[in-house]
Amino acid sequence: MRISTSSFYELSQTSMGSQQSNLLRVEQQLGAGSKILTPSDDPISATRALTVSQSIALGTQYTASRGQAIQTLSLEEVTLQNVTSVLQDVKTLVVQAGNGTISDADRVSIATALQSNLDQLQGLANTDDGNGQYLFAGFKSASPPFVKQTDGSILYSGDQGQRMVQVDVARQMAVTDDGRSIFQSVQGGAGYVNAANVANTGTGVFSANSVLDATDPNFGKDFSISFPSATSYQVDTVPPGAVLGSGSYSAGATIQFGGLQIAISGAPAAGDSFNVSTAQNAGADVFGALGDIIAALRKPIDSGSNANRAQLLNALSTANKKITNAHDNVLTVRSSIGSRLQELDALNTAGSNRTQVDRSQLSDLQDLDYATAISELYQRQTALQATQQAFVKIQKLSLFNFL
Repeated sequence: MRISTSSFYELSQTSMGSQQSNLLRVEQQLGAGSKILTPSDDPISATRALTVSQSIALGTQYTASRGQAIQTLSLEEVTLQNVTSVLQDVKTLVVQAGNGTISDADRVSIATALQSNLDQLQGLANTDDGNGQYLFAGFKSASPPFVKQTDGSILYSGDQGQRMVQVDVARQMAVTDDGRSIFQSVQGGAGYVNAANVANTGTGVFSANSVLDATDPNFGKDFSISFPSATSYQVDTVPPGAVLGSGSYSAGATIQFGGLQIAISGAPAAGDSFNVSTAQNAGADVFGALGDIIAALRKPIDSGSNANRAQLLNALSTANKKITNAHDNVLTVRSSIGSRLQELDALNTAGSNRTQVDRSQLSDLQDLDYATAISELYQRQTALQATQQAFVKIQKLSLFNFL
């Protein structure tokens, strides 16, 4: 078979060009570390690799969101831990103030210490995240949520919004709690709070109430115990709706109504009254409770009547119950924060495992087998060199060389 010179050159160039192209492709794969250089190399694997890459990128975003959520919730937890310490100090001072042996000057000193606690509590309630965003202001996070008024009271100027963060594919999580739910709320099981009317002139002092029958039809309502005379009492629902009972008053004897019972000691005067209200209706504002007890402690009683001392004891009992309720509420919020932090840790673990699986799958789809690729590189280099050398040898063949 005769092969023309032009055909020989054309076939040789085509063969060497093909081998050079294959060699270049292997070199590019080694340089990129991937066996897929263009989607046309393996359309199915390229599509799957794109999907897996998007999943990894989305997982990275969720990881960053969870990191931000952990940072904010951790700051809130530390702040509420300090709030808990302040409230524990307040409870200690309230109990100390009830000691009948201390003087007016001692009570003023306690009131001063409580005022310091109140200021500290307000500062903690106005904690920001370091970027000018207040933790407990709801959506109104650009300004302090608890503002002191000219009369010394502290009002909440935020709202009840919670900032939400998308921490996983199907999970949004609140990373803040509004100040009203922390400092101006009580738990549903907080029970009842007793309080004496500030206009009382007798020496009646109430005890803690206890629940006798939570299924009583009037249980959960607010009540008023009034004294039409120094020797008789009457129990009404509040607002006035029904007289639940009445009878002769005996100091220290229990009075039962609405599934509750309470004992009143001392000598109430005609017209005196005591309220037994659900914790929420009794006033759940911890700042207001602290302000009331500070004002009560600043009133001198050593030179006054026994009625003044009775008023102080009743005020201390009311304040102690309200502070206890506030303390329990803060602990409940802290428990919620702890649960969220625990969930974030679990989501981080699951996310890390998911990302590891995705990276392994992506590696299977596109990562180059270097051993195989290097072996192929040497084979193609050898084949190309052999083809080139053969071309050169054959190109020099001529009959004239053998004549």
